[in-house]
Amino acid sequence: MNDRLISARGELELTRFPEDPRDRLRAWDASDSYLLRHLDGSGTDLSGSLVILGDRWGALTTALAEHSTAQISDSFLGQQATRANLARHGATGEGVRLLSTQDTPPERIDVLLVRVPKSLALLEDQLHRLRPAVHAGTVVVGTGMVKEIHTSTLKLFERILGPTRTSLAEQKARLIFCTPDPGLAPGPNPWPYTYALPEDIGVVSGRTVVNHAGVFCAERLDIGTRFLLQHLPKRHGPERVVDLGCGNGVVGTAAALGNPEAEVLFLDESHQAVASAEATYRTNVTTGTGGKAEFRPGDGLADVPPDSVDLILNNPPFHSHQATTDATARRMFTGARRALRPGGELWVVGNRHLGYHVQLKRIFGNCELVVGNPKFVILKAVKRG
Repeated sequence: MNDRLISARGELELTRFPEDPRDRLRAWDASDSYLLRHLDGSGTDLSGSLVILGDRWGALTTALAEHSTAQISDSFLGQQATRANLARHGATGEGVRLLSTQDTPPERIDVLLVRVPKSLALLEDQLHRLRPAVHAGTVVVGTGMVKEIHTSTLKLFERILGPTRTSLAEQKARLIFCTPDPGLAPGPNPWPYTYALPEDIGVVSGRTVVNHAGVFCAERLDIGTRFLLQHLPKRHGPERVVDLGCGNGVVGTAAALGNPEAEVLFLDESHQAVASAEATYRTNVTTGTGGKAEFRPGDGLADVPPDSVDLILNNPPFHSHQATTDATARRMFTGARRALRPGGELWVVGNRHLGYHVQLKRIFGNCELVVGNPKFVILKAVKRG
């Protein structure tokens, strides 16, 4: 959906990524608009080092592109949207640096703008990582919809950076104002977090999983993934496997341990997830117990060559950037059919009520129920020659 963000800085036409004419969701919301109004009305000095954390589709970065700006994002798709929106408005991008949440942050931050993320853990991790660059004179302003800002959100700012207060709500959005206290001792960053897997899930039983902040079910194994691990296909010989939407990488790691000749590609749109997957794999797969592995943030299987993959393992998300949708799963299934070789298999785990079998039959022309329980099903679709 094309939509225009109007502010004192002009009118911006912004899109999400990937662009989809059927998508009725905007690339910005009232919290972005509220923050821009505040910056203009308060006369905030933006001539120094400006860092924007968590800008979902690049609305803030595009509006402030004339300044020396670094955007820090966990989302590959969000970064792609930012690039497209900057280009749409003729911004050269020379003054804008697009960093991931895993990159080394700037050494000094004079203005820190925070779009509050859905994950409180990710906010905690990033505030810890950015704190050394924040000084007593740093202007720190957060923004989010009222439903996204909780007492726990404010306590994180207060505990890690300094005294914190909020604005009045406007159009169901609110601002957060934080005054950095260089003398504060917030303690160590608790992320990444590791835990041992249960003993009843096959080849990865009892092994260690590494989770960076913001990764799905970072403090425990989710029951859908557990079910898939208990029923992974037993494969042998050289083959190319994709852990699609890899999260912490436990499924792809299990595939590597189960078939030492497999080459496993870990894919996720989250930089935090890809870093987690690599750490999990490196912790568990040593020389002689697994084949090659590649770890890549990206837009699903968009950059994977056609007819190049033998097996794809997938636990699709049904939430995407605050929206509940099956669009991500649909794109994953379509991409899987293109990437698989004839005879290649897509294995999917999902809640029964999501009805993935309907989409798989439409896309592949076939779908087999491998196993099910009262809550989950594991489905297999084969690419026919």
